[in-house]
Amino acid sequence: MKEIMNKDTSHINSLENEAIYIMREVAAQFEKPVLLFSGGKDSITLVRLAVKAFYPAKIPFPLMHIDTGHNFPETIEFRDRLVKELGLELIVRHVQDSIDQGKVKEETGRYSSRNQLQTTTLLDAIEEFKFDACIGGARRDEEKARAKERIFSVRDDFGQWDEKNQRPELFDMLNGNIEHGQNVRVFPISNWTELDVWSYIEREDIEIPSIYFAHKRKVFLRDGLIWSAEDGVVYRDDSEEVVEELVRFRTVGDMSCTAAVLSDAVSISKVVKEIRESTISERGARIDDKRSEAAMEKRKQQGYF
Repeated sequence: MKEIMNKDTSHINSLENEAIYIMREVAAQFEKPVLLFSGGKDSITLVRLAVKAFYPAKIPFPLMHIDTGHNFPETIEFRDRLVKELGLELIVRHVQDSIDQGKVKEETGRYSSRNQLQTTTLLDAIEEFKFDACIGGARRDEEKARAKERIFSVRDDFGQWDEKNQRPELFDMLNGNIEHGQNVRVFPISNWTELDVWSYIEREDIEIPSIYFAHKRKVFLRDGLIWSAEDGVVYRDDSEEVVEELVRFRTVGDMSCTAAVLSDAVSISKVVKEIRESTISERGARIDDKRSEAAMEKRKQQGYF
């Protein structure tokens, strides 16, 4: 047992060291980086890693949240409190503004979501602030399109990703050279798994939003997935019965595309145990990934995170 614990600790230390190295490379190679922050566990982990990377100085770049207007209230409250406690700069840009400006059209119907609409708001914000590197919490284990992407992922002047034209990353050598108009998406925890993230949260005693833990919530069932019936964001047919269940969220995104899972895990240790026993990916609770077999890849090609 002691040998297993030592092996786990060594593994997490190695991942942490790699992520801190990547953070420092970003600060060294780019003029205007930004950390994309959603209030979810992965972006919260990125903040902890950035704090460690630059301690005792402050994080040398701002956080930016692309707010769909359909976020879980718990994550927004947590976001604002975290930023205040750490004294960080937070930039917020709203999908609703893109809708009001006629740049994107609000979806309607049974599977309507604002998640895909974020891309336009994100690209506009990158252009507005002239960011040349955007740090994100995507991981290769989440989805096959993300498994293809490099740690330094170059996007063209339209924000688009070409999966067939990626730079080699040999011996931890990260190439941040870009042409005018290009920018780079950076993924410091690309090599982490969901279990790695939770193990790190447990080890570092990192606070996360309450919706990651089991709680009673009014929900309804659709297509085998459990949807929140609170706040009126998710479209619900009259025939879809609302019940109260003990649930938690494995992944936190736009409320309209993020389903819950039945769970009694009320602590980090219980969440870790639950994940070890799980047979499905956390992205299995994201309806936006189910629109087509290549849904995520298409969104990335258009400029998505």
